[in-house]
Order: sequence, then structure tokens, then C-alpha cells
Amino acid sequence: MKHAAICYQPILLAMTYISLLQADYAPYFYDNEPNNNNGNMAMLSIPEDTPVGSHLYTLNGTDPEGNAVTYDLTFEPGAKHYFAVEPQTGTVTLVEELDREKEAEVEVLVGISDSVNKDTPPIFSGTPYFVSVYENTEPGSEVFSVMASDGDLGNPNPIHYTIAHGNDGSFDINSTSGAITLLQTTNLLQKDVYKLLIQASEMNPDVDVLVSMTAMVTIQVVDINNHRPTFYGENGPQSQFEMTMYEHPAAGEILRGLKITVNDSDQGANAQFNLRLVGPEGIFRVIPQTVLNEAQVTIIVENSAAIDYETFQVFNFKLLAVEADTPEKFSSTADIIIQLMDTNDNIPKFTSEFYIARIPENSLGGSPVICVTANDADSEIWGEVKYSIYGKGADLFLIHPTSGIIYTQPWAVLDAEVQSKYSFYIKADDGEGKHSLAEVFVTVLDINDHYPEFDENILEKVMIIGSPVKVEARDEDAEEPNNVVDYSIMQADPANVFDIDHATGEIVLKSYIKSLEIIHNITKNKGCQWSLVVQAKDRGSPSFSTTAVVRIDITDETSGKGHMADFLLQSKDNPMKALGAVAGIVCFFVILTILISTIMFWRNKKSNRVGPVRRIIKKRPRHKSKTRKSGWFPKKKKSAKRSTGFMVSGANHRFQNLSAKGSHPPLPLTLPCPPMLPATLNKPDWVLPTVSGSLSPKSHFTHQSKRKASNINTALVSELKQRLEKKMNEDASRLYL
Repeated sequence: MKHAAICYQPILLAMTYISLLQADYAPYFYDNEPNNNNGNMAMLSIPEDTPVGSHLYTLNGTDPEGNAVTYDLTFEPGAKHYFAVEPQTGTVTLVEELDREKEAEVEVLVGISDSVNKDTPPIFSGTPYFVSVYENTEPGSEVFSVMASDGDLGNPNPIHYTIAHGNDGSFDINSTSGAITLLQTTNLLQKDVYKLLIQASEMNPDVDVLVSMTAMVTIQVVDINNHRPTFYGENGPQSQFEMTMYEHPAAGEILRGLKITVNDSDQGANAQFNLRLVGPEGIFRVIPQTVLNEAQVTIIVENSAAIDYETFQVFNFKLLAVEADTPEKFSSTADIIIQLMDTNDNIPKFTSEFYIARIPENSLGGSPVICVTANDADSEIWGEVKYSIYGKGADLFLIHPTSGIIYTQPWAVLDAEVQSKYSFYIKADDGEGKHSLAEVFVTVLDINDHYPEFDENILEKVMIIGSPVKVEARDEDAEEPNNVVDYSIMQADPANVFDIDHATGEIVLKSYIKSLEIIHNITKNKGCQWSLVVQAKDRGSPSFSTTAVVRIDITDETSGKGHMADFLLQSKDNPMKALGAVAGIVCFFVILTILISTIMFWRNKKSNRVGPVRRIIKKRPRHKSKTRKSGWFPKKKKSAKRSTGFMVSGANHRFQNLSAKGSHPPLPLTLPCPPMLPATLNKPDWVLPTVSGSLSPKSHFTHQSKRKASNINTALVSELKQRLEKKMNEDASRLYL
């Protein structure tokens, strides 16, 4: 009989073995050539979609004596019978549907026999054989024993055991006992499952050909959890990994400087483990997080802002590998060390947004004023700060570029009386464009370096009894108390006549002196003129003082003459005071005049009032007669256009001022009709102008009637003038209303 393993795509076919059943010469199969469908059926591949009932193969063998042979197929106990063979022809047919997902390999024993050999082959007991060998089994250990007995019960022959197939030198079998032993350590085994074909042969010295039988022993190398996850570098196992990188890498960037591999040599669930980082959280992330057997470890950036050189120069954390589903929970760790390199990512910052400094005005040029400080958190050259100064008030100052000390210029002269406040800007730069600004306020402190000064060394004053006189000294210092002046009388004769206000400098008579008689009783000086020595002293430290002689004339001779006389007398020693008063009065009247003129101008402009215009008054004609010129009108030549030089205006139009711009003609004004002349005076026909016009006669009287007409014209003109002026005034009044 022959054993064969049959595979279909991807079912693997095993070798086919022959067991001889004939005492002399056993039948055998022909060799199975490639792509041949008859022979010993070895290495047969069958597609899983092959229909049931299909012809798969034809077994082909022969017997050396020429006896007829028969074929049979033997399956392992409990296995499904997928094939059937016709014994005489050897035709193999598929009888069960194939499913590679359920069973990828089918093992079957192919047998050939003739009818001459009557010896029964050995029989294995306890088949099928499945053996588990733990990976910690020591070499030389017995892993399993097979047992076979002679099929002929009357006179059994001894059995000889051999490994016919499937051994790569890892196992051995005892030829007499059938004990299978391990020859090498399990970690050197090349496969997890070994299928050893064990052949049991009868030992009969009377025959040349031995009768044998085979059985399959499946050995499963069972893994035990005896390996920890191990980290490997480029040169083998490694427990520490280091790299250098710049701060603030991009989020998601891979740390390519770390080349880490992790491996667990166990099998199956024992080789599954988890990876995680132990240390600063949320900064880096490891992938993958679950590994089976072996994987390349990748660490990526998760929080770029946290990778800051100014906060951490070195990151230390551990890479931890822990088995996932084992009772032992074996684990391993590797130290990860990341050295950070600085970048210019910080701006120099002043310790304050503004600085306030004070310096005495008598400080020499080049004196220090204040020291400012700016800090840059970056390292090396990026952390070096350069200072500069600029601004409108920076002319008198300079700053040291590295120390930040602000000095006055060597040539600078400070004077609080000229300028006591300065402000300017300072700049801190790191050399690559990153900078910040601050403002500096400098106050020049006033020093008491000025004496109080009177306008003159000798002051002339006139005092009216009951009124004070005032002396004043100015101190040019800029600040109090250096410019605050106190007054005192240093010398007076007699000493009990005058008092002085220490703050204002007002000099008054003693309260009991009410008249000149009292003064005459005090002193023999009848001129009523005294000289006082007045001191003006500032409150600075040290204090400075100045004295002046004050000559005072005391009088009461303006009493009862009015306030103006008193004022002029008091202004005797100060003529500018009187001049200022006069100038003020004049300015007041000028302003008042301008104001009144402006009001009148705008009022006239608003009403658009005009003066009298020329007007022609005609007497109602009765007959044509000659007229003569009036003797009191200027003589003028006749003109055909004389009458057109006058304007007759309607009463409903406004006047227009004749003094307005000459380029604009006056608006016409309609005046009322002239009054009717008496019937006795309507003889001549003439034109009568107003006082601003001229008379143009249309007819001429004879020389004899000129005197008589002259008297009439004079009376008529006077009456007409009165009526005309009255009417014009009434019209003007209505316009203003």
C-alpha cells in the first residue's frame, strides 16, 4: 500500500509512499511526471471550484510478475472522504465539494496491491498520532512513542521503525521501541508543525521483501511565554536611544533620528504586546500602539509649542512594551533622550513698559541717568540684546549698546529752568529683527542756583495812608521751594512804622497809624519819606537772598479827591501802570465803536436799504410853453437824454445803497406819483429834478416871463421837496417793518 498527500489550489500534495504486499516482488506505481494525470497522484493541485463528480486523476502502476493490481484510498480516521477510486482502473473522482477556507489540505493514502501476496502488514495502534512539544523541551528528550504489531496473529514478526518522510534532522525514532526523540533545541526548529511519516516493517529473515505499514505523526511545537519584548537599534539589542533636534518642530513630524525596532520571539498570543510612552504627556506619540511579534517603532510630534528650548533643553522619557494577553505580562523599556537645539523664537522684552528717571540739573555731561534691562529667553547669539535710543527728546542722552545704561551726552548742559521734562524711546534688538520698545521719562531736578532779584536796587514807592505798597522779587529757579520768596524788613528808622507780608511783599503802616500827625509824632522827619532795606530770600537749600532799598513817600493829600487821583498818585513810581490803564480805556472805546459799526453794517445789509435816487416829477401838462432854467440850479447844456438820466421806481421795490459796488446798478424803486399842481401853475411844461438831479426844460419862456416863473419855481420846488422827503421816509419805515 502507498500513502499520498493530495492538495488543490492552494492544496499541497505530499509525497506518495508504497508499501509492498507481495512476498516476492511488490507492485509499484509509475513515476508521476510533471503535468501528468496518471501515476502515483503525488503533488496534485485541484481548484476548489471543481464540480463534484469530476475525474481528477488516474492511478497507474504494475506488478513485476504481471499479476493484476488493484487500487485503494485510505483517509485518516474522522476525516472527510473527498475522493473515490475505481479499484481496477485507478480512476479518482471528486465526491465532496471542496472549500479552501475550511480545509486547505487533504491527506490520503494511495495503495496498490496484487492478489498473490497473502502476508498481513503491521497494524499501528492508537492512530492518529498528535504530539505537542513545548519549546523549552531539552534536546534528547522523548516526545512520543508509536506502536505497531504484526498483522499475522499466528506467528508475529518483530517490527522495525523508521522515519520515512518529514524529518529535517530535528527528530529521531528508536527502530525497535518506536520512541521519537528531539535532537536539537526548539529555537532551532525551522517549523512550528512537523508531520513525520513513520514506517513499521516486519522483520522476517525468511523473506527478502519486508511487509510494512506507515502512519503519520503530527508534532506541534507549542510556544511558551518565555521571551520578553526586546528593543533593537541599528546594531542589535539596545536599551537607550538618543537624538538631537531643533525646538518647535511641526506637529506630526516624525523623529527620524530614532531608529527603533521591537520584537517578541514568542508565538501567537504570547507575542502580542502594547507600546506606550512614559514621561511628559501630550508632547510625543508612538505608533503602532499594538504589535504582534515585531514592528518598526515611530515617534511623532504631537504638541509643537511644548517642545521649547527655553522650558526643556532635554526630553527624557521611556518607551514601554507590555504583553497584552498573557498572565505573565512581560515588559521591556527603552530610554529615549532628545536633546533640543535653540532657535530665535523669542523677542527681547524690557522689564517695564516705561522707565522714570530723575537727574539734578547741575549734573556733568556723561552722567548716568538710569539703567534699563531687556531679556531675551533665547540662547547664545540670539539671546544677546543690543540697545539703542531715539525720539525727539533723545538729543541730550545716549545709551550703552550692551549694558543698557543711559547717560547724558558729554556736551549736554541740563537746565530745569529751560526744560525740565524729557521723554524718548529705547529699543532692544536681538540682531535678527526681533525687538521691543519702552519709553523713558527723565525729569531734570531743579537746584537752587538762582538768587531772588528785584527790578531795581532802589525802589521808589508812594504810600497813601490806609493803602499798601508792594515790592516783588523774582526767582528764576524752576521748582518749589527754590523759587518761593519770603520778604522781610531788614532795617527801618524808626523800626515800628512799617510791617511787611512775608509771602506777598506788601508793605503797610502799623495798624495804629491812621494819619500823618501820628507819624509826625513818632519821628522828627517832616518830609514823610522813609527808606527801608527789604530782603527777599528763597526757601531753597542752601538759601539765597537779595536786598533792595525801598523809598516810601507817605501822603494823604489825595483824600477826598476821588479814586482816579489816588490811582494816579499810587502810579507815580510806576508810570507803566498808568500808561497801561490809559491804553486799556482807549482799546475799550475802539472795540465799542467797531462793534456798533458792525451792527449797523449788517443791519443795513439785511434790509438792503438805499439812499434817495433820482426821480422825475412832471407837472400835468396843460399846454406847451417854453420854460427857463431855474436860477438856483446849475446851468447845463441841453441833452436829449437828460430826462432818461432819472429813474422812476415802483413803491414796492427796495432801496439799494448808491455807495455799493459800482459794477452793480441800483435796483429801481417805485415812488408815489407826484402831487397835482394848482391849475394856475400848470402853464409851463417842464421837468423838475430832485436836489441830486438837474432840470431839463422842454420848452422856453420868453425873457420877459423869467422873473415871474423863477419865484413860482422856487416855491414849488420847496413844497415838492418836503412832500417827497416825507413820502420817502414813510416808505423807508414800512421797509424796516
